Amino acid sequence: SYERGGLLPMAAFLTKNAPGLRTSPVKRGYWVAKNILGEQIPPPPPVVPELPADEAKMDLPLRQMLERHRANPSCAGCHARFDSFGVAFESFDPLGRHRTQDLGGRTVDARATFPGGIEGEGLQGIRQYIRDHREDDFVRGFSRKLLAYALGRSLALSDDLLIQEIGRKLAVDGYRFET
Repeated sequence: SYERGGLLPMAAFLTKNAPGLRTSPVKRGYWVAKNILGEQIPPPPPVVPELPADEAKMDLPLRQMLERHRANPSCAGCHARFDSFGVAFESFDPLGRHRTQDLGGRTVDARATFPGGIEGEGLQGIRQYIRDHREDDFVRGFSRKLLAYALGRSLALSDDLLIQEIGRKLAVDGYRFET
């Protein structure tokens, strides 16, 4: 009932990836693609136009402003890989609280078309997309992050066999965190 549970809706992640007076679907989506799904995405070009800092003072909803940005072919390729993940989090404000309206009083639209043309909405949509289409990426990415933390170092190529073993054991045990 509070739209909570698991890694994705944690306020720490949502707040860290919001610049203060507005959300940032780009930062939130990039974080999911990189840290949750393990994608390698190149950094943005040096000169990227900034979006307004205050959501309440924007003329258009953030979603429409991002659509304009993605109309530039040099931006569209990378943004197609992660913006939809961030748009799905628009039902969370800059502090990570669940919301139905943005800070400008506009109704929040958390519908997204994920890579591959898969439709979803909000937290449940992104969870379902990952479960149905990217579960292996999630398990591998999460296992890599947790193992690096446990070892206190960056992972090496020789750690890949252990990551594969962890994945196999998780699958056998129903992907329980305790495993």
